[in-house]
Amino acid sequence: MSYTIQQVSKMTRIPATTLRYYDKEGLLPFLERTESGYRRFSDVDLAALQIVQCLKSAGLSIEEIRQFSEWVHEGDSTLQKRLDLFLRRKEEMEKQIEEWKKILDVINYKCEYYQKAVEAGTEKHLFAKDKLPHADEFITAMPSLPNPQTSEN
Repeated sequence: MSYTIQQVSKMTRIPATTLRYYDKEGLLPFLERTESGYRRFSDVDLAALQIVQCLKSAGLSIEEIRQFSEWVHEGDSTLQKRLDLFLRRKEEMEKQIEEWKKILDVINYKCEYYQKAVEAGTEKHLFAKDKLPHADEFITAMPSLPNPQTSEN
């Protein structure tokens, strides 16, 4: 199947200007043009576009995505490079997910804390017991702050 840039823009909700930019930057290495110069997207191009969007969302720069696209265009000789790129990104994403989970733990804790305070009409009885999740990790990760568990008085 073949698609115009407007059809792809409508299907993917990616502006046509962005699609043109991706093409200009070499991120869609197999994109073909008609005799009159119009871009024609194939199903392979749509899959490549999905990977471009994934890599972009995962934090890769346009230059890094261009490099990946060049490796794809080069073929099987770059399979290890492409695998390594995805393995590195996977590791970085997993670290970010763990950090986000910790942030979510704190937010969930504070939602429960304030729900109890709202129900009681005060937070006075909760305040002294307020110990955030991961507080020890936070304090030990901040070398400029004294760790109350190890500091001497």
